[in-house]
Amino acid sequence: MSNNSNPNYFRLGVFVLAAIGVLIAIVLIFGSGQLFKKSFMVETYIKQSVTGLDTGAAVRFRGVKVGQVTLIGLSGDIYESDVPFEKRLQYVVVRMQIFGDKLTERQIEDFVKNNLRARVKSMGITGVNYVEFDFSNGSSDYNPLPYNWQPADPVIPSLPNQADEIIMGLQKFVTALNNANIDQLMVNLNTLMAGDGKDNQGLVRSVQAMNLILERIAKVTDKDELNILMRELIGTIVSLRQTVSSIQGDTAATVENLKQTTENLNEFSRIASQSPSSLIWGEPPPKIVLPMNGTQGQSGAQK
Repeated sequence: MSNNSNPNYFRLGVFVLAAIGVLIAIVLIFGSGQLFKKSFMVETYIKQSVTGLDTGAAVRFRGVKVGQVTLIGLSGDIYESDVPFEKRLQYVVVRMQIFGDKLTERQIEDFVKNNLRARVKSMGITGVNYVEFDFSNGSSDYNPLPYNWQPADPVIPSLPNQADEIIMGLQKFVTALNNANIDQLMVNLNTLMAGDGKDNQGLVRSVQAMNLILERIAKVTDKDELNILMRELIGTIVSLRQTVSSIQGDTAATVENLKQTTENLNEFSRIASQSPSSLIWGEPPPKIVLPMNGTQGQSGAQK
């Protein structure tokens, strides 16, 4: 009986060993990239719900996959087991494996100072969430969550989920409305519309004044009024041109008189230098008539 069963046991053992070998080969072939790839661990703490985020979810930096989530748990179980339950912070601890050369804690701290933050995002209508790393400009509005334990891995602060931010904003708005004084708000609105009877004329009167201004502009831009304005403008230009022409004529006459006077003075100087005695014994020199008030009188000799 035993002799007949030995070959069966041998075959069964060979089959089991072959199956184990195939399994190991499959793991080495399809998982070697992950087993032998360089990586390091980081973690983040989240105060909101992480529904839809599971172990194995992708970790992305600006949309590029750089790692995966390896653990999701509560800080009360991981770090606060010796703290009374009512004093536990109960953050959600998300640990992630980041592929690549290991960064030092100093390098990670520098990234955090430059506003590197982690945020849980959704893939869309599928509802599958992942962790997104990015340098956020609005991270100064959210202080990193405080904790009093020694983290097992470098910590990258988190930002609230975008959906949670919207809900928080709506809650703040509703709270502000509940705390607002409705009566005072109505008084302010009435003052804005009707004015206070002093310096503030109110929005209604301001609109009325604006309508009056628009009516005046419409009258000025009326065709008949515009024609009248154009005729008056043309008349003014013609009058100005005549005045300028008259001034130019008087100026030309004055310049001509001054020219003749200068010529007479030059002639008198020439005679005096050539024959000084003729100024005493000769005939009197012609009388010089200077132009008066821009007249056009001719200079001549009067005896």
